[in-house]
Amino acid sequence: MSVTTTIDVGHVAGVRVGHWTDAVAGTGCTVVIPPPGTVGGVDVRGGGPSTRELALLEPLAGPVGPTAVILTGGSAFGLAAADGVAHWCEGEGLGHEVPGIARVPIVSAAVIFDLGLASPGRRPGPAEGEAACRAAVEGPHPRGSVGAGTGATVGKMLRHEGWCKGGLGGAGVVTADGCTVAAMAVANCYGDVLGRDGGILSGCWMPGEGMAGTAARMLVDPPPDARLATTGNTTLCVVVTDAALDPAGAASVARMASSGLARAVSPVGTRVDGDVVICLATGRRPGNVMICGVAGAEAAAEAVRDAVRTATGVRGVPTAAQRRAGRA
Repeated sequence: MSVTTTIDVGHVAGVRVGHWTDAVAGTGCTVVIPPPGTVGGVDVRGGGPSTRELALLEPLAGPVGPTAVILTGGSAFGLAAADGVAHWCEGEGLGHEVPGIARVPIVSAAVIFDLGLASPGRRPGPAEGEAACRAAVEGPHPRGSVGAGTGATVGKMLRHEGWCKGGLGGAGVVTADGCTVAAMAVANCYGDVLGRDGGILSGCWMPGEGMAGTAARMLVDPPPDARLATTGNTTLCVVVTDAALDPAGAASVARMASSGLARAVSPVGTRVDGDVVICLATGRRPGNVMICGVAGAEAAAEAVRDAVRTATGVRGVPTAAQRRAGRA
């Protein structure tokens, strides 16, 4: 099984992805619109997720799957972007049919805290969520400092002094039984992003020293308590597959994919990180929960790595490559 960044969630048949980006203000949002009948699942880690309608993705909830998923900047303010997605979905005739009453879109949302980078007062709202929907298409989608990844940052042990630019990445795999399993991730973590070899791709930078190695540094030379209590960190991930899964199976894949985040982010799942993995299963072909979960974990890890590799500097926040080159 070979995970590649040439496959992303837009390659899953019937799935559309759209971004709204304001690079000047340093924020944005990203919508994933699956085909009707898609089943959802969710796994939440860490201590501070800001979300909407995730409970409907729990395996003990009703059988109604998500109409759309939106990942957005703006912290809790950004949840308003889901209103625009719901309005657009209603206009397109998408949602759960309540006979004789209405068609109700189920829009699951999760946000990153980008207020430390974004222009004050500029946050995604209903108009921006609707714009992302209008931009949504099937096929490959832009990655890096776009959509929900526009204001993302990583390596915040030293706060603004050492952080590097995060972003939105994608990766996927076609399994041996022919299912496509792909992941989209927004890397906005307190810790570092690690490569497959365990080396630091991006994270907390210390002038004259290089990447600090957040987890190791916290054990031998921890920063002041105030810097250990830095809030506003998130790694968001959407795993999409064309496999036929029930709600419990989708939740299992989401949980297994969370282990992929642990391979690529260190430390992960902390009290100051609000980490969320959502799984969407379109049901187009037979699939195996275990295989999809293994593939989802691999894709999630590689999508996080892709997020920092494809990121570009925004509002003066440099990428890890710019740090290493001495340009920041």
